[in-house]
Amino acid sequence: MDLSVAEIRVLGSLVEKQLTTPQQYPLTLNALALACSQSSNRDPVVAYDEPAVEAAVTSIKTRGLARFVHPSHGRSALRYAHTLDDALGLGPPQLALLAVLMLRGPQTLGELRTRTERMVAFADLGEIQAELDALAVRTEPLTRRLPRGPGQKEDRYGQLLGGAAPAEPTEARRGGDPGAPTGATPHLRPPGTRDGPGPPGPDDLSALRSEVADLRAEVAALRLALDDLRGQLGA
Repeated sequence: MDLSVAEIRVLGSLVEKQLTTPQQYPLTLNALALACSQSSNRDPVVAYDEPAVEAAVTSIKTRGLARFVHPSHGRSALRYAHTLDDALGLGPPQLALLAVLMLRGPQTLGELRTRTERMVAFADLGEIQAELDALAVRTEPLTRRLPRGPGQKEDRYGQLLGGAAPAEPTEARRGGDPGAPTGATPHLRPPGTRDGPGPPGPDDLSALRSEVADLRAEVAALRLALDDLRGQLGA
């Protein structure tokens, strides 16, 4: 499909917000720009302004992957939604996996399970593997298994919708760990859990910080929606 980097970020953000904050979906242009540029759960972190986001979402609309939701029921702003599920015949589990891959790049099965927890509930890694395999054997494959790089002990998976081609991360981006994927938290346990007693390790703290940042982004989106509602009511 060969979508651009910006189009992949916009599409992934729309899918993520539909699955995590359905009460705020579809998104206004401002909310979509904030979702694309949030500092948590994104790799790389970008700073897209509204014109760039508007151009990207308009482009994916022409490809049949997004739609415009015109104001109705008291709403005053144009909103945006994805149509990836209808266009490609995908269910929530596959949408969640693709969203995380679009927003964070290639990842292991364990990382995918941790990062899709707020979207869908996978029973185990085998279920994630089965969904990825189903996406990989389509007539036009949407995912692929990547060859292991030096020092990597687990397979990683990437999406094939477009964006930047998967590249080997540098040690600087991995914090000096030659076996950790780009931008990934190297633990495979749910946030807040540890192997044994003792104070939280750096991986646990990193996961908690990511969750806090994500919650702050959702609060900001709720405030924007409240301001929008106040404007409609003339408050």
